[in-house]
Amino acid sequence: MDSKEQQFLNDLDKRLWTMANKLLPMLDAAVYKHVVLGLIFLKYVSDSFKERRAELFEAFANPNHDYYLGEDALELIEQELEARDYYTEKNVFWVPALARWDFLQANAKVAIGAVLQVKNGKVYEYKFNGIGRLLDDALDAVEKENPKLKGVLEKDYARKQIDTALPGLIDLIAEIPFQHGTLHAKDILGHVYEYFLGEFAMAEGKKGGQYYTPKSIVTLIVEMLEPYQGRVYDPCCGSGGFFVQSEKFVEEHGGRIGQISVYGQESNPTTWRLASMNMAIRGMDFDFGKEPASTYTRDQHPDLRADYIMANPPFNMKEWNAGVKDDDPRWKYGIPPAGNANFAWMQHMIHHLAPHGSMALLLANGSMSSNTNNEGEIRKALIEADLVECMVALPGQLFTNTQIPACIWFLTRSKSGNLSPSGRGAGVRARDRKGETLFIDARNLGYMKDRVLRDFSADDIRKIADTFHAWKQGENYADEAGYSKAAKLEDIKKHDNVLTPGRYVGAAEQDTDGEPFDEKMARLTGQLNEQFGESTRLETVIRENLARLGYGR
Repeated sequence: MDSKEQQFLNDLDKRLWTMANKLLPMLDAAVYKHVVLGLIFLKYVSDSFKERRAELFEAFANPNHDYYLGEDALELIEQELEARDYYTEKNVFWVPALARWDFLQANAKVAIGAVLQVKNGKVYEYKFNGIGRLLDDALDAVEKENPKLKGVLEKDYARKQIDTALPGLIDLIAEIPFQHGTLHAKDILGHVYEYFLGEFAMAEGKKGGQYYTPKSIVTLIVEMLEPYQGRVYDPCCGSGGFFVQSEKFVEEHGGRIGQISVYGQESNPTTWRLASMNMAIRGMDFDFGKEPASTYTRDQHPDLRADYIMANPPFNMKEWNAGVKDDDPRWKYGIPPAGNANFAWMQHMIHHLAPHGSMALLLANGSMSSNTNNEGEIRKALIEADLVECMVALPGQLFTNTQIPACIWFLTRSKSGNLSPSGRGAGVRARDRKGETLFIDARNLGYMKDRVLRDFSADDIRKIADTFHAWKQGENYADEAGYSKAAKLEDIKKHDNVLTPGRYVGAAEQDTDGEPFDEKMARLTGQLNEQFGESTRLETVIRENLARLGYGR
């Protein structure tokens, strides 16, 4: 994507968000989110269908194409354009006429009780009972015609009683083009969907963090793990941000989407739908299980062994273990305490890791040092099994939903030298890293994007990822005081198996001015005495002035 296309998307995002907020001021973000994102999804499937339909029309009318139907074949072409197989063969959702965007927009403002003519191969009549009901029926029709979307779409527009605002919202979303330069419906609407997810997460505050991980953190983890091919899994996938970024990573390095297989799980039904729509918009094949379900008690992928696992589970989750047995085979390194799920998430992920797999998860900083309720013993067992590859301490204020300081754990099944399939180090053999762990203290990186939220810049992400890969490959890596340190297992044992990077990286070296310490202390002490003297003089003057005004004692 060139800079002009990126600027087009950025301008489109902001304009749409500003205008959309004016249309539904009566709804809070948690409700409004589903109204808008559902319409964006409907626009996407309709635009993709329309784009494929235009391709087919050209093919049917082109004498040099295999699909050519002959001269004066307009009626036959119209019939063929309604044949489902032409669309599904290109992984395009079949959209019945009732749900096509042009039809919805054209009839959004007709009178209640009007009878509409719907041409779906054959013509049938549809009685209009409000735009909310029409949208529900349209989404229901799309779901019935596409089994993969079963249970994914939220058909709840009529009940929200917002028919007066919906036509304006439909007109606004209609302004999203399905083509711009080299960008197609998938690129444009996928970008808008992702932008709106982030904006809704910020608007919802703490609740929004349940389904959205800041994009820069997702990008950092993906750049470090490099999920170029294989099975990618997220056991608490939220809206699917890690999968979206993994897809982008593959494409940026010259690969194809089909090189990764996506597996996820999510317990919240509405978030499960958001993630499914997010994948569908991008044309990604995905398996999020048969239904929304608890990762602890109803694992939707019990036999999965993933090559890459990425997750941002709820921090310090309490009372998570209802229905979970102490002898669960996942608890290989110790039984997680009932009052904190951090090491339950971690061990669940390790259990699902392939023999040469790698994983990353965000956890609260306490996970690096806590010794309460068996956590210290579990961490010790993980360290002794040589699973911990890298620890990254993050700056504060990165998350919309919590102020708890966080870190990223990177674990791997194998630290022995292996070839990298990724674009960054394709064909380069990582060195043997047995018995070694990299610590990165990134607390001083990032910038304040507004008064309350910090973010990583592209340079920050590159610095951390480059450090990690240089260490893995043994090329151009050197410890940097105050930032990074490659430590041995013996070093970690000396620190009682505490994994806080600050303990290992030390303090950053300070630039010296060359002035001898004794001389500097004498000079600074002299300056301080002068300032004390001036302070005493000023105090005397102020008291005298107050006394003349009648306020002295």
